[in-house]
Amino acid sequence: MKNTSQNAQITSKNAPLSDASCISDSMLEEEYVKRFTLPVGKQISCSNDVIRHLRPFFTDRFKEQFVVVFLNGCNKIISTEVLFEGSLTSSAVYTREVIRKIIELGSASLIIAHNHPSGNPNASKEDISITKKLMDACKTIDVTIHDHIIIAGLNVTSFTEQGLI
Repeated sequence: MKNTSQNAQITSKNAPLSDASCISDSMLEEEYVKRFTLPVGKQISCSNDVIRHLRPFFTDRFKEQFVVVFLNGCNKIISTEVLFEGSLTSSAVYTREVIRKIIELGSASLIIAHNHPSGNPNASKEDISITKKLMDACKTIDVTIHDHIIIAGLNVTSFTEQGLI
């Protein structure tokens, strides 16, 4: 004999899926990030982990987004956040906001990333400049930037691998 209360739970659990129009874009994006990124507390151990973790945060093909992975002293994820969004070709990054968030979260190190909607994975002069500015600011509070990743479609550039960090 089947358990009718269990069947009722399954039916009610699936009920919202029958009408997808009630699910907002932000809810879908949040669920996508939750399912396809590394969880808080997970240690970052290689560049493939970082890239797999970061990709879901770059959901807008028409805006540059600047994402920061805040890590503790053992390189475990404290938080990953889209701190700045811009236009198709640029995003303003404010050093003081990054530093404020580092202090708020008690982060010991970071991985920074942004996307290039154009598909060009090469670092621009501005990308190099903001990285240096952030590294200098972080150095004053004993925080390390492990890498700056540019995601451009399927292509990825690592500042560390390029010798820029």
